[in-house]
Parts: sequence; structure tokens; C-alpha cells
Amino acid sequence: MAIQLPFKFSGSSTAALSGGSARPSKMMEYDQPLVWVTLLLMLFGMVMVYSASIALPDSPKFANYTNNYFLKRQAMFVGVSIIVATFAFRVRVAVWQRYAPVLFVATLVLLAAVLIPGIGVSVNGAQRWLNLKIFNLQPSEVMKIAAVLYAADYTVRKQEYMHKLTKGFMPMAAAIALVGGLLLLEPDLGAFGVIVCIAMGILFLGGINIVWFGGIGMLLVAIFGAIIALSPFRRARMFAYLDPWQEDNALDKAYQLTHSLIAFGRGEFFGVGLGASVEKLHYLPEAHTDFIMAVIGEELGLAGVLVVIAMFYWLVKRAFDIGRQAIAIDQTFAGLAAKGIGIWIGVQTFINMGVNLGLLPTKGLTLPLMSYGGSGVLINCVGLAILLRIDYENRVLMRGGRL
Repeated sequence: MAIQLPFKFSGSSTAALSGGSARPSKMMEYDQPLVWVTLLLMLFGMVMVYSASIALPDSPKFANYTNNYFLKRQAMFVGVSIIVATFAFRVRVAVWQRYAPVLFVATLVLLAAVLIPGIGVSVNGAQRWLNLKIFNLQPSEVMKIAAVLYAADYTVRKQEYMHKLTKGFMPMAAAIALVGGLLLLEPDLGAFGVIVCIAMGILFLGGINIVWFGGIGMLLVAIFGAIIALSPFRRARMFAYLDPWQEDNALDKAYQLTHSLIAFGRGEFFGVGLGASVEKLHYLPEAHTDFIMAVIGEELGLAGVLVVIAMFYWLVKRAFDIGRQAIAIDQTFAGLAAKGIGIWIGVQTFINMGVNLGLLPTKGLTLPLMSYGGSGVLINCVGLAILLRIDYENRVLMRGGRL
């Protein structure tokens, strides 16, 4: 028995898009496995957010909250995100391309707005949010999808200049540098790193000169190294990461990392059982956001971690497959945008898991689709809705239809 999902178009809609009334082919109208993997990740994330946050009301900071407060909020975020994603899916790819520069500039304005006293909201010393009453919007999350669309559109428009430094790379570098400057004032080095990877990845796929790409890559490494070296708290965090079990580090800068590693160690192969985590009992800070993977590792063990990694791997691979298919039928912007979404989800997932596992220095990045937070889940869903739309238009074109 077929299950109807909100992303499915009716037969008449398909005929209208294809410009004819011919009987539709047997090809599916949308990528059903992609929808299911996305939904499974979000639902699994809701379960783990509930498990990781259930004990938070025992602390003075969250004393006024109920045990299921974060679960109800996350369920609301997921519900709203699915509704918004449904509308985003119905927007043609050509429209996204046309308004990509406008979206990029508008998001730059939002990034600047969070720095204005009285408008931006400060949490744990970082000023990254705008208060929308229902939830706090994080413009750096919006910038990730804006960067994907803008970089893809820029690469298509500047295709003939991709081998030139001044006309091909420098304008994009200036735009990303402006984004970086605003993000570092918040500060949000993690989001800046993800956005740089998105822009560089799309430029590379778009055919930028490989010599320039290598040189620019080394320059970026030097810039990030300088940012860390010149910032006392980032420098201290880096040294703590290199030796987290040193006594002073374990009780200070590496506190989150050591307790995350303890959580993974306790989980062993099959975990201590869902809901039975000890580290979430006020030992591991931000267990329901940045360190939700550590709670998965403790409660569900290596088996649970591998299942999550496998789903994200499939998601990223599918994004690249859709992008390659779009480019094969001469939809270059759509192809680069699809691969850009894959880069975004893949890089952010790798950084979050790397931080949780101690492979990378501690950085405040959430796990896409799973960590608690409205902005992250909403923008992730919009990005994947655009990916679904790209795949949908690929299928229409391969059936011989018109957009």
C-alpha cells in the first residue's frame, strides 16, 4: 500500500509541468528514499533530544522547564520545518537561481543585524541570534543555504573566467571574506569554516584553476591558523584538545571533550540502553545540541553510531548523485547546488562527529537534522527540499517533459 507524503505531486501537476497531457511514465515523481532517510534522522533526533534533555530541569538553570520541554519544542520545529520544506519544494530551481544574489545580500543584512545591541540575542557569550518570539533565528544557518545558491549561481555566471584569479575567484573571495568578518564578530568560527568549504567546494567543481585552488587552500589554512593563534581562548582550546586528559585541561577547556570520550567509552559496542546515559546527568554540557552524538554513543553504542554515520553517508552520496545527473542533462546550476548541499551536510556532520570523538578541536556546530534547535532543522529541511526539487526536475526532463 503506497504512503502519500507531502512532497508528492499529483498526476495533473506533473502533466502541467511537462507541458502536455501524455500519460506519465512509471518513473517515481520524487526521491522517496531521500524523504524517508531525512524523516528518520529527524525522528531519531527527537528521541535522542528527549533522552539527552530529560534531566536538565534538575539543574538551577533549567528549573522552570518541564522534563519534556525540549522534546515538545523540537517536535514543533520539525513540524514547522516540514511545512516550510513542502513550500520550498514547490519553488522551481530557476527561481532559486534568479534570487540567489538577493538571498545572499539579505542574509548579510541579518548577519549584521545580530551585532546591533538590542536586536541581537546573546547566549553563552556569543551574539548569533535574532529573537522572533516563537524561536531565535540564527542567520549563520541561513547563510549556509544562501552560500550554496550564490556560489552555484556565481560559478555559472562566471564560467568563462574560472581560470582567472581577478575575475574568477576574487569577487567570490571578497563576498566570503565579508561573511567571515561578520561571523567572527559574533563569534562563530565553525559556521565560517563550513561556509568556506561550501564556496571552495563549488568553485572547485565548477572548474576553478587547480593551481589557484591549491594556493588559496594553503592561504586559508594559514588564515585559520592565525585566527586561532591570535585568539587566547581559541589557542587555549587547541592546546587542551592536544592533551585533554592533562588535569588542568580536563577540568577546564577540555571538559566537554573528556566527558564526551567517557560517554563513548561507556557505550562500547551496543550501549548502556536508551535513556540510561550517565553523562547527560549534568556532566556533559550541551548534550542535547552539540554533543548529542556522544549520548547516542553511550546509550546505543558503536552500533547506533554506525547507523547514524551510514544514513548521513547515504544522504551526502545521494546529493552528489543528483548533482551529477543534473549536470549530465545540462542543468549546471542545479547540479552545483545539489553538490553544494551535499558538501554542506557532509562537512558539518564530519566536524560535529569529529568534535564529539576527539578527532577535531571542540567547536560549536550542531549535528544536521538531529541536534536540538529551530534554525538548524528548518534550514536543513529547506536545503534538502531544494535537493528534492532538483531531483524532481531531473526526472521531468528525462521523461521528455518541459519545466
